Amino acid sequence: MKKLVYLISPNKIDQNFYSSLDKVLSFKNVKFFQLRLKNVSQKKLLNVCKKIKKITIKHKVKFIINDYFILTSKIKADGCHMGQLDGSFKIARKKLKGKILGITCHNSKFFANKAVENKADYVAFGSFFKSKLKPMAKKANLNILKWAKKNIKKPIVVIGGINNINYKKLINTGAKYIALSSFIWDNPKLKPEQAIRKFK
Repeated sequence: MKKLVYLISPNKIDQNFYSSLDKVLSFKNVKFFQLRLKNVSQKKLLNVCKKIKKITIKHKVKFIINDYFILTSKIKADGCHMGQLDGSFKIARKKLKGKILGITCHNSKFFANKAVENKADYVAFGSFFKSKLKPMAKKANLNILKWAKKNIKKPIVVIGGINNINYKKLINTGAKYIALSSFIWDNPKLKPEQAIRKFK
């Protein structure tokens, strides 16, 4: 099966999360798992990372940390994802030798070109649809994907309100990976392990 999902963690992680993650990753369509936790102590973050890392290794999924490139090195995660305001990409790139660096580019050709200059391994565009995770996120459109497919020689990740109906349009326009969070973790109708099966 093609691994087209870039899975992002829920906002809060409880004890039940780990068994859910194990079930979700066993479906084998997830390429990356990103831990995106804000406002938690370093100690808690380290503890969560250790548990997640065991599960991602088991399922051969790349473990990405959001924002904290120093933590990425410390716990030997596979890479780090950075937004435009998360610090210096140059410093991050130096610190993350041999690791994955992904950069958020919103709907901007300028940011995407800059990301490539800073040796990003993938670029992320969005938000394409209304997102529960980031309701105030900047909007992106399909034109940026058409442009990126021609001009950016890096894998493209798309993010923002993606579900089992609208994702095909993004893949067909040039996205290589679809970032999912709310549809998997906050789905009122489907359990996480059922929701992930909708993406083949």
